[in-house]
Amino acid sequence: MKKLLLLIVITFFVLSCSTSKQIEKSLNIGNYDQAINDAIGKLRTNKDKKRKSDYILMLEEAFGKVTQRDLQNIDFLKKENNPENYLRIYDAYVVLKNRQERIKPLLPLYVSGKEAKFDFQNYSNQIITYKNNASEQLYQNAKALLNSNNKLDYRYAYDDLSEIENINPNYKDVRQLMDVAHHKGTDFVLVDMINDSRKVIPERLESDLLNFSSYGLNNFWVEYHGTPQDNLDYDYNMQVKLREINISPEQIKERQIIKEKQIVDGKKNLLDEDGQVVKDSLGKIIKVDKLKNIRCEYYEFKQFKATQVVGNVEFFNLSTKQLLDNFPLSSEFIFEHIYATSRGDRRALEKDLMPFLERRAVPFPNEEQMIYDTGEDLKMQLKKIINSYALN
Repeated sequence: MKKLLLLIVITFFVLSCSTSKQIEKSLNIGNYDQAINDAIGKLRTNKDKKRKSDYILMLEEAFGKVTQRDLQNIDFLKKENNPENYLRIYDAYVVLKNRQERIKPLLPLYVSGKEAKFDFQNYSNQIITYKNNASEQLYQNAKALLNSNNKLDYRYAYDDLSEIENINPNYKDVRQLMDVAHHKGTDFVLVDMINDSRKVIPERLESDLLNFSSYGLNNFWVEYHGTPQDNLDYDYNMQVKLREINISPEQIKERQIIKEKQIVDGKKNLLDEDGQVVKDSLGKIIKVDKLKNIRCEYYEFKQFKATQVVGNVEFFNLSTKQLLDNFPLSSEFIFEHIYATSRGDRRALEKDLMPFLERRAVPFPNEEQMIYDTGEDLKMQLKKIINSYALN
C-alpha cells in the first residue's frame, strides 16, 4: 500500500513538473495563449495550494505580455487608417475581452499572501465601435460586389454578408442580400435523361434518378434540377445517357447432393463376444448407443436473372456549348433465389442447407422491375460523380 501511495505521489510530481516546463516553454517562445490555457487548467482546482504558485506567476506573466502585444498590434492597425482593418481590430478586441473573462472566475489569486495583478480593461465601447465600422465596411463592399456580373464576386459578397451576420446579427437588410448573393452565385444545372437503349425505362426510375433532394448533395453553390424552372437561366447541362440495358434470360440451375451420416438411434444392451449381456459390478445391464446409417438426397434449385445498365454522364457548359467532361456509368442488379427439396432422412444434411428446404420457387421479376432495381446503385454512382466533379 505504501509503495502504491509513493508511486502515485511520484507520478503526480512528474506530471506537475512536466506541465510547468511546458508552460514555461510556451512563455519563452511567445505562445502566450497556450501558456494561459495550460495555467488555467491547472488552477481550476486547489488554486490556493502552495504548489500552484508557479502557475499563478506564469499566468500573470503570460497575460501581461499577450495583452501588451495585442494592444500594440491594434494600435498599428489603427495607424494604417485602412477600413479593411476594421474587422481585424474588432476581432482583436473580442479576443482581449474573452481572455479576461476566462481568467475572472479564478480570481482572486495569491502568491505568498500577495494578490496577483491582472490589468483588466473594459473593451465594450471599442468592440461596439469597430463592430459597427466593420459591418458597414463589409456591407458596402458586398453591395459593390453584387453589382458585378461575376459569380465568384457574388460568392465573395455572400462571405462578407455572412461575416456581418456572424458579428452583428440582423444588420440592415443583410439577410435579404444573403439570399440574393446566394442565388446569383449559384450554378444551376439542368439534368436530362437520354435513353438510347431501345428499352423502356420505368417512369418511377427516371423520377427517382432526377429527385436530387434525395441525394444528400453537399455543394452549397450548385443546384441540380431534373425539371426546368421558369425564369431561370441554367449554366450547365448534365446529360445522363443510358446506352445499353442488358437483361439475361431467366435461368434455373440445379444441383444434387447425397449426404450420408451415422447417428445415434436409441440405446441397446452391450453384448460380449459370446453374445451375452454385459453387466456392471452392481449387476445392472450396461447400455450403449445404437448407431444407424442414414441417407438424404438434396436437390437445390437456383433462380437467376441479371440486369446491366451501361451509359455515361456528360457535363456541358450552356454558354459555350462545350463538353466539359464525361464519366462512365455502369450498374448491375442480380436477382437470385435458392430453394431446395429432399428425399430421405434430413438429419443427414448440414445445418446451413436446412433453410433452403423451407423455401419454394418464386416468380421471376419482369423486365421493368429488373431495370428499376438498378436504380439505387445508379443513384449512388451519380451522387459520387456529382460530389467529386467541380463545375467551377
